[in-house]
Amino acid sequence: MQHSDSYENAHLVVAAIRIFSHQNSRHPSIDEICRILSISLEQGYLICKKLKDMGIVDVVEGAYENHFFIKDHLKIEEIPKGKKEDKFEDALKKFKDSRKDFSKEIESFQAKQAKKQKALFAELEEKLKKGSDKPKSTPE
Repeated sequence: MQHSDSYENAHLVVAAIRIFSHQNSRHPSIDEICRILSISLEQGYLICKKLKDMGIVDVVEGAYENHFFIKDHLKIEEIPKGKKEDKFEDALKKFKDSRKDFSKEIESFQAKQAKKQKALFAELEEKLKKGSDKPKSTPE
């Protein structure tokens, strides 16, 4: 399933719950919903969490797995149609930008440290030259 539209995803998940419940006389787990829709488990968790937060589906927690059932399918109509879920790409872009900023900060810090080290070596070299320029006193 390659839908990035929240509205379509909500309808598909609700339909998968209905079909599974009809065929098996019990409510499906997240794994069974994902298998029906041919989506990854991670994507299934993300979609179902959003639907649970909106009050469209609800979860019954069992001893071994959680089962989903439809709570209020009419709330699907409150989801804007055609709205793409670009949050992942936005988050990825923000992360890359923050990494670039962090890399620039590291480069700046390294440049400052190199200047400090160069100045320190220059100062030490100057002190050594001053120390070697002094006439050696010979004991009489």
